[in-house]
This record gives sequence, C-alpha cells and structure tokens, in this order.
Amino acid sequence: MGRSTPIHVGVIGLGVIGSRLLQEFRSHPEIRIQAVCDTSAFLAEQVAKELNGIAWYTDYKKLIKDESIDLVYVAVPPKFHHPIALAVLEAGKHILCEKPLANSLEEAIDLAEAAQKAGVVHAINFGVFYGASFRELAQRVQEGYVGDVRRIELHTHFHQWPREWQQTPWIGGREQGGFVREVFPHYIQMIQRLFGKLVNIQAQLEWPADPEACETGIIGRMELEDGTPVLVNGLSNIGMKEHISFTIYGTKGTCSLVNWRTLKCAPFGESLEEAATTAAIIPDTIVTHLVRAIDGQEADLIDFEEGLDIQKVLEQLLQS
Repeated sequence: MGRSTPIHVGVIGLGVIGSRLLQEFRSHPEIRIQAVCDTSAFLAEQVAKELNGIAWYTDYKKLIKDESIDLVYVAVPPKFHHPIALAVLEAGKHILCEKPLANSLEEAIDLAEAAQKAGVVHAINFGVFYGASFRELAQRVQEGYVGDVRRIELHTHFHQWPREWQQTPWIGGREQGGFVREVFPHYIQMIQRLFGKLVNIQAQLEWPADPEACETGIIGRMELEDGTPVLVNGLSNIGMKEHISFTIYGTKGTCSLVNWRTLKCAPFGESLEEAATTAAIIPDTIVTHLVRAIDGQEADLIDFEEGLDIQKVLEQLLQS
C-alpha cells in the first residue's frame, strides 16, 4: 500500500553525481522533488524549470528552512559535507549524503554523533552496494562458494584522473579529491559489510610534483580481524584503459567484481567466467530503501555510523 502523500525532497548540489540520483528520485512514485540548490544560479534555475518550475536556491540554508521538505540529498564535494549535513540534521530532516561521509575523521565523528542525536533517517549514497552484481557476490560468499577466504585484492587503474566525464577541478585536487577518496570508499564498505572491520592499515602513496594535485598511485596492505590480507594497488595516468577489479580468493573458488558491475567467478581449478545473477536476487535502489526507512519499515542503508567506520580506514590509507 502506497503513501497518502509523497516524500518531499530537496537536492543540494547539481553536479555529475547529484544529477544521476536526481533521476532516481524523479522516477520513484512516492517521491516528489520539492526544491533544488546549487551555487550556479543558471544551473539551479534550469533544473527547476525541467522539474515543472519547482523552487530553486543558491543558498543551501534557504532550502533547508523550507518546512515542506522531508528529506535532503547532499550532493556537494566532500569539503562541504560537514556544514551542510549538520544544518540538515539540526533542522530535523532526513538526510542522504554523498560519500565519503566527510573530508576528515574529525568531521565524520561529528556528523555521526549529530545524526544519532537527531533521530532521523541518515544514509550515504553507495550505489554499487545496491546493484545485482554485488548482491550476487555477497550471496555466493555467504553460501560458501569461495570457501575460506585467503586474500582480497583491490586494483584501481586509470589512464587519467579525473576521468573524462568527471572534469571538475576538486576531483583532481589534493584537498578533497583523488581516486582513493572517490573510489576506495565503495570497496571499503563492501569489505567491511561482508567480512567485518579492517585493521593494521598501511599504505605508500605516490604524489605528483604539484602540491595541489591528488595522488597518482597507492600500494597498501590491510587485514581482516582474523589476519586475512587485503591488498590495494592503484595507479593513474598510465598506458592502459581504466580497469577496476575487486577480487576475493578462497580455498574453493574466486569471485571478482570487474569495472563496477561485471561479476566473474571460478570454482577451484577453472577459469574466471562471467557469472549470471540468480533469479532470486532483485536489487532495489537506494531511493526505495530510503522510502522504506522513512515509513518505519525494514531497510538496508549505509548510515552515518557505518560511514564513520569507512572514513577511519580511508583516512589511515591517506595519511600513511
């Protein structure tokens, strides 16, 4: 049975990432986008017109003050998560924030504590977690397809960073950008959700001569709490196509999530082959889970507390 009234959403940040999820909000029958905000007045007004003339702002505080808004989606760069998310929580509104949760461990702790006190639905946008390929991977691990896990490896190789479709200055900057901040949180979240917390985190980063530019390489080693090694290997600006792989090696089989959405698996002694998703797995979008949570139903969200656990690992990698 559907809701009698829709959930009214305000969107702060209309860049590449914010625009993607905007479409998911638009297509959900129990959601209504009530207002949008961006520092670019031209962009905010343009998007508002496309959404049948809804309210638009360039000042996020004005959007948050709108009493008709139930949920705020914070889709700004990491540097601005802390002040905006705090304002949303203080206003008592439900919140969805882009990842990573914050731009420092101190900010992440502050937000996790504020979210707990606010008593609202709070979540972070990790889209890959809701995809059919990861759900299939998780099911195979839980059912013992790989057996005992011997090693986990994450490889992130980019021929250029920022990527062609992501040409915004901050993503290539050292202060809040880089592929470690932008890409690694997805996989840290997956590992910790499947296997528990990561410990003994060590990494060596490669930095360019430009002191304002983000990292160009990382080699790292972490462990699961039982001592299972987790290896990370990342490079940018190299002579190959972009390639990302997240691989779990076990005593019975291997599963590898390749380029975000392709799952390849192999039982002992066989070659990796693309794996079909079982008919029983029907992935839901994060928007669907948000609606369930707001309605007091069971939902699977990455909340700010889990986001803090991810931030702890991320900061240790970056500060090694």
